[in-house]
Parts: sequence; C-alpha cells; structure tokens
Amino acid sequence: MTTQTATTALFPRFHNPIATLAHVIAVAKSRRALAKLDARALEDVGLSAKVAHDEAGRAFWDVQTNWS
Repeated sequence: MTTQTATTALFPRFHNPIATLAHVIAVAKSRRALAKLDARALEDVGLSAKVAHDEAGRAFWDVQTNWS
C-alpha cells in the first residue's frame, strides 16, 4: 500500500471542484468520527487503537486511491 500526494490521488479523480470539495469534507469527517471511537467499537470494525489513531491523524488530502 502506498500513499500519494493530493495532486496524484485526489484531484485527477475529480474534474469537478465541487465534487473534490465534497470528497475532502467527507474524508475529514470520517477521520474525526474514527478518532472518537472507543476500544470496543474499534474492535467491532477490526482496527487497533494505533491504526485508528494513525488514520485519524492523516491530512485530509492524504487518501488512498481506492477510496470512493
């Protein structure tokens, strides 16, 4: 798994600036929600606290290319 920058991962996928903004907002919102999960909820989704913390701390433009 590799990480990519905003120009290679986020912007070419969306030619519409509104869709790009909506995607960025959704990623940021998802990461904020992930940061609020307790240990039991993280166990339910199969994540360790460290993985969740690392993901929640990533920048909003740092998304994997397979995210929709």
